[in-house]
Amino acid sequence: MTVEIAMLFWASVLGLVQVGLQSLAFKRQAGNAYTVGARDEPLPPTGLAGRMERALRNFLETFPIFAAVILAVYATERTNQWSEIGAQIYFWGRLAYIPAYAAGLPWVRTFIWQIATVGIVLCMVPLFDRALITVLME
Repeated sequence: MTVEIAMLFWASVLGLVQVGLQSLAFKRQAGNAYTVGARDEPLPPTGLAGRMERALRNFLETFPIFAAVILAVYATERTNQWSEIGAQIYFWGRLAYIPAYAAGLPWVRTFIWQIATVGIVLCMVPLFDRALITVLME
């Protein structure tokens, strides 16, 4: 198993953890009776529950891009130190993002998000040359 695939696995685990954290935070806000019911009347999450929902939504926006890049690097056998480092940066950045967002640290959370995004870009480095050549040759 490559480092990139391992980080993809752990990022998937992190996504499930975020789903659970968001669910628990909302259950704490709304109460068990509401969360096990049909939820016919929408109740917007606020406070910690709202921050956890937005953090989860943000993860769900970046994870497909990360997964696609990792799978492309792996499928084309282009893994290298850039993709290894980038995958690790993405994972650790996303992990750090959760408590930063939960605590409501605006500048810190944004900085951490940017670090995780740089991780995705680093994962793309091994693909740029071949992707450019492929596009130009078409």
